[in-house]
Amino acid sequence: MSVDVRAKLAEKGLTLPVSSKPLAAYVPAVRTGNIVFTAGQLPMVDGKIAREGKVGADVTPEEAKALAEICALNALSAVELVAPVDSIVRVVRIVCYVNGAPGFTAQPAVANGASELFMHIWGDAGIAARSALGVAELPLNSPVEVELTVEVS
Repeated sequence: MSVDVRAKLAEKGLTLPVSSKPLAAYVPAVRTGNIVFTAGQLPMVDGKIAREGKVGADVTPEEAKALAEICALNALSAVELVAPVDSIVRVVRIVCYVNGAPGFTAQPAVANGASELFMHIWGDAGIAARSALGVAELPLNSPVEVELTVEVS
């Protein structure tokens, strides 16, 4: 069953962004067979990080959840470089890294920004295996980074 990803995004007032250029020596996404793996995606908007800082200090968990949604959109944009997003049949795995202040332990709530977007688009097929990790630092002092693995038709 094909999903019109852009229409589902429009229901939430969102659009698929243009993929950002890599910040180092890597590609945004790799397809092998019917699986696509993305590189970690930051909350980049128009080529700039949307927000910097540590979650639980400079950035609220709610703001970080919204940033995780931006990361998820950027991950879909990376997928689009190697396979049409409308060919995604299953979200397989989401990894969310959270640049948290010492003692911050609500990483799963932040990761829900990505998970809930994929559930909105694909329903049950958008419910993925997931890791939500706290880290000491992220590139560009980003509060969050998301990696995505999807199955395509």
